[in-house]
Amino acid sequence: MEHVIAFIQVVASGLLTGGLYALVGIGLSLVFGVMRLVNFAHGEFLALGMYGALWLYQRWQVDPFAAVLVIFPAVVALGYGVERFFLAPISGAPEHSFILMTVGIGLIISNLLLFGFGAHPQSIYTAYSTATFNLGGVSLSKPLSASFLLTVLIIGGLYWLLLRTELGRAIRATAQNREAAELQGIDTGRMRALVFGIAAALAAVAGTLMLPILYVIPTIGGTFTLKAFVVTVLGGMGNVAGAIGGGLLLGVAESLGATYVSSGYRDAFGLVAFLLVLLMRPAGLFGKSRV
Repeated sequence: MEHVIAFIQVVASGLLTGGLYALVGIGLSLVFGVMRLVNFAHGEFLALGMYGALWLYQRWQVDPFAAVLVIFPAVVALGYGVERFFLAPISGAPEHSFILMTVGIGLIISNLLLFGFGAHPQSIYTAYSTATFNLGGVSLSKPLSASFLLTVLIIGGLYWLLLRTELGRAIRATAQNREAAELQGIDTGRMRALVFGIAAALAAVAGTLMLPILYVIPTIGGTFTLKAFVVTVLGGMGNVAGAIGGGLLLGVAESLGATYVSSGYRDAFGLVAFLLVLLMRPAGLFGKSRV
């Protein structure tokens, strides 16, 4: 019985972490679905959210969960501006131009963080950082559980936006057929910039929620860009719903591997799961193959 509870404990921890991975991956999947662009600076926006929450906490003792209310709109505006000023002007250029541009944007952000906060790891400690609660014999982290619940609310809000509002219909029309959307009077350039801003803000919020349980360094963005890419491919490129499943799968795979094999290779187990899924489902868990 103890082994069963221990296994459930590991899976539950993986699911809670996977919820945050899903939030990061949804942003990257959203950008690809609408813009047909892989944002290689995606993880740097997560780092930006972490450092933004760190600064707010150190300066005014703003709790990371409250900091979400500041960071989300701020990063939406920043992402909107980045797309309009740096990506929109090269919209007709070859695909590798977008790759180089987003890599460059990521390098600029990480180096600005390095200049502003230094290279040493930093963290915060709140009253709940290491707090746990017991549910049916399973011990769960309070900050991770609260982050998971908030992630569910954010994802629900995103789906409401995309499926129930005029703005959401305009975004979906832009993703399906940009030329046809423009003929209907939709400003597709504004939609693309808004989607990029929302995606960047989702990554920043995920970073904010991770701050109470992780150290942050200026180069942490690269790690999470890779994780976001794995989540997006696992769920099917451009499939927002699939990114949720991909994030949960990645979190569980890392948790199981770290517990039963070696915690030093935690990230490697996620990549192994990634490769196994692609061998069986090259289009991802929820993607559709195209000929």
